[in-house]
Amino acid sequence: MEKGLRGVAERFFLSYRAPMTTPDLLLVTTQNHVTTLTMNDDRRLNGWTDGMMKSLQVAMEKAAHDDGTKALILTAKGRYYSAGVNLGGTLKLAHPRVLQAQIIKHNQALFDLFIDFPKPILIAVNGPAIGAPVTSATLCDGIIAAESATFLTPFHRLGVPPEGCSSVHFERLMGASTAQRMLGAEEWKPSAKEALEAGLITKVVPDADLLSEAQSLAEAWVLEGRQRSYRAGATKAELNRVNAVESIALATAFLSPPFLRGQLKFLAKKKKHGPALVFLSLLATRPVWSRLL
Repeated sequence: MEKGLRGVAERFFLSYRAPMTTPDLLLVTTQNHVTTLTMNDDRRLNGWTDGMMKSLQVAMEKAAHDDGTKALILTAKGRYYSAGVNLGGTLKLAHPRVLQAQIIKHNQALFDLFIDFPKPILIAVNGPAIGAPVTSATLCDGIIAAESATFLTPFHRLGVPPEGCSSVHFERLMGASTAQRMLGAEEWKPSAKEALEAGLITKVVPDADLLSEAQSLAEAWVLEGRQRSYRAGATKAELNRVNAVESIALATAFLSPPFLRGQLKFLAKKKKHGPALVFLSLLATRPVWSRLL
């Protein structure tokens, strides 16, 4: 019986692929001790595929140990800052228990990359930002946004709990009611101006001035000798703990019927019939493979 169950799981389950670096996905420049990382995959709306996330990891780790880098800017080229984590580009077949463990490890590592970065980080949002790129931005020292930027955290729609420390950090930044507007069923998508008024971001500038304003602000941080800091009184140790707890909850949710139904609905709406069929199969066979967890 166990062998048969494992066969079902191995046929239908998904797991994170070993990431691969694609240099063109991320442009790196340094000026006056400020290193700027520019996401450069407009075709995928700068979505966080395995290649994009690995490129970010490599570049951030290099900047962390580079004596010539005193501050970091993360921004993007194209229509979007980022359309969020691309599940289709980061998953493959695997056993349920393997999947669960890898989701925890992957999610925790993603946000710890921002939490643990030892130098000031400024996020320069050039357009719509969705999901993890929003929550990870709040873990940095500041967020400057173009007037055309918007911010969306559609966790409720996906049937997953908040991530990127947003279960705790959003309320501290914006207050309980506003945090719930973004994280709950309303899924409020504030404009840059609204996000500034709410306390989610720290500055708004005209679209054409975004990069020059970000560079000026980061250079000012360098001149004043600014050290790495966290907003709303958060500490590194606290954020690491919250991230660990959220990552476990997220892994559980990824294997739940609400998430599977949400992915099925989303993919069917996008007319991606092949991937939709996978999630339909997962739903239908869940009573069997869930016994392997």
